[in-house]
Amino acid sequence: MLKVAKFGGSSVAGPRQFEKVKNIVESDPARRLVVVSAAGKRDKDDHKITDLLYLCHAHLMYGVSCDDIVNTIEDRFVEIKEALNLSYDVKNDFEALKARLTKDISVDELVSRGEYFTARLMAEYLGFQFVDAADCFFFGLDGQIDREKTDAAIKEALDKYEKVLIPGFYGKLPTGRIKTMSRGGSDISGAIASAAVDADVYENWTDVSGILMADPRIVNEPKSIAKLTYAELRELSFMGASVLHEESILPVKERGIALNIRNTNEPEHPGTMIVESIDDNSQGEKPITGIAGRKNFSIITVCKRNININETLCQALAIFDRYKVNVEHINLGLDSFAVVASTTAMGDSVYDIASDIKKTCRPDRVYMQEGLALVAAVGRKMTFRPGTSGRLFKALGENGVNIRIIAQGADELSIIVGVENEQFETAIKVLYEGFTE
Repeated sequence: MLKVAKFGGSSVAGPRQFEKVKNIVESDPARRLVVVSAAGKRDKDDHKITDLLYLCHAHLMYGVSCDDIVNTIEDRFVEIKEALNLSYDVKNDFEALKARLTKDISVDELVSRGEYFTARLMAEYLGFQFVDAADCFFFGLDGQIDREKTDAAIKEALDKYEKVLIPGFYGKLPTGRIKTMSRGGSDISGAIASAAVDADVYENWTDVSGILMADPRIVNEPKSIAKLTYAELRELSFMGASVLHEESILPVKERGIALNIRNTNEPEHPGTMIVESIDDNSQGEKPITGIAGRKNFSIITVCKRNININETLCQALAIFDRYKVNVEHINLGLDSFAVVASTTAMGDSVYDIASDIKKTCRPDRVYMQEGLALVAAVGRKMTFRPGTSGRLFKALGENGVNIRIIAQGADELSIIVGVENEQFETAIKVLYEGFTE
């Protein structure tokens, strides 16, 4: 058994969090490869190290001193070192960094130091071999990760050393310069490392006990999802659930590696296990895995008597494409069709889109309605539960929620309803209470 454990910023924010990480890692010898983010917030009034480093770079670009910011960052790392009695000479490395703080230092190199210093301290604390991400994560000239070269380097490091710790978020270009990934890039680093060593499980340790069944800002203390498929995760993510970025999932999904989302502050909780497929068609379980949604959509309805739906719909979709607006859903009628798209994405172009549809499609009528929210009930078990849709619509109706549109995915993983923005939270609560309690 081989596990790759990635710890996010909140998990490595200070000495106490370092201790929690050590207890987690040492509790299972299968955790032989660890990836860490930069130290995050210690409390709600604190600052992430990464944010401070970005601020430092902005000061440098405008010729403003960033000494106070750098000293604040250094103090954070010195505090961790001294509290844990580590020998790593963090002050010496900071002096070297300070000597290079000019307009010439790249933002990528400067910001990557958050992960670098955190990883150096954590590697010593765990007794793991530190391997710089610049020595095992390689980008091509196109800015994309060179998977073949990267996989080989990570695998070689784990073959050479029994236990390895790598900073996340950055790597090296062919020119030798440091390049960072997008924000949240440490998740990507962890996933790539897991795929490189063909891990059995990729553990992503954060500050929540798995993926929640609904937004906690809407539903009071929603349950966490014990197990779900990658397909369900994609549906929930697309509909607005706060889950991992798809780029950080793809490497492990491609290799069939299970992804376990865990809570560093509640390590005994099993979290959420995400796998490719689940064979659990038992009738006793709830049909809905999770509920998610987004506000602020618009419906553009096109009506035309004796419409040639194929031709006219294709013409309309080409217009949306021309304005670079993604179509979320399409509802078809006998002499009409309705296209749902983000109100924000269309912006002022909505009038041009409607005008172009009139000119090109020559409909009898085109009209638009704003203020729509989309709510999705996602669940692999819905396929095996006759009447799920009926129960869902009945529950919403009994609670006064007016359904404007209905859509169901071809794979039957989700049922999506369009409701008024003002009824968005009510719809989420009704579905959660009706299908999960």
